[in-house]
Formats: sequence, structure tokens, C-alpha cells
Amino acid sequence: MQTVKLLKLEHFDSELPRYETSGAAGADIRASLPKEMRGEGLIIEPGKRVLIPTGLAMQIPEGMEIQVRPRSGLSFKTNLLVVNSPGTIDCDYRGEVKIIMGNFGNEAHTIEHGERVAQLVLAPVTQATFQVEGELDSTERGAGGFGSTGTK
Repeated sequence: MQTVKLLKLEHFDSELPRYETSGAAGADIRASLPKEMRGEGLIIEPGKRVLIPTGLAMQIPEGMEIQVRPRSGLSFKTNLLVVNSPGTIDCDYRGEVKIIMGNFGNEAHTIEHGERVAQLVLAPVTQATFQVEGELDSTERGAGGFGSTGTK
């Protein structure tokens, strides 16, 4: 088990990320809104994206990343999506973790203080060396793009 160190920022007043079941791959993270926003919540208008504050900064072990993913229940029951899914929190980032959420519906949606808004998955990172070549090995697919392998 890896340890991710957390720093509670000034406006943090919520629960820490946690796994909701023993077999969960992702730990749910909650909105931690500044005090002046807690009464009305954070409103996401139709077609708009917002940054949802979590009130936490992290120290992720070197060679790891945290992937920010949508919560399936929130995505299924609402028109809200984590738009850069999976988002990446790099191990050398020390600022506040904010969740980029978009409203793909026709009505405004309000995020309440303490609401579970995304899940965090700790994952290993392998960095690559990029090397220019004159040609690439051939494959059965070749340069076939989107949909080139069919639907069935």
C-alpha cells in the first residue's frame, strides 16, 4: 500500500478521500467550497465547465500519478461529467486539487459542499523515450483510424 500525503488548505472542511468499499479502485473525493459559497453551492450552468475546489494538496509518491475519474453514479444520474477524464495529478504538483466538471444538460446543477464529485486512482507511471524513425513496423491494422476495425 502506498501513502499519499495530504495538506489541508485553509478552506478545507470536509471528509478526506476514502474508498467506499474494500474492493474499490478509486477513493471518492469531495467538494470543499470556500465559506462564502457554502450556502448556495457551486452552480454549474448548462454547457459550462467549472473547477470544483477540494481544499487539498497532495504529495504523490515519485513514479506514481493520481488519475481523476468520474463517479459512475453521478455521471449516470446527472448530466455532469469530469471532462478531462481521466485527469492526471503529477507527482511533482503541490497546488490544490480541483476537479474539472462540465454540465452537458439543459438545466443548471448545484454542487453542494461536501458532495462526492470524483474518484482518485493511484497508478504507476512509465515515462517513454521518444525516438524518430524512418518507418514503423507494419501491423494488420496499419494506419486504419477510428472505426477501422468494424463494430462486430
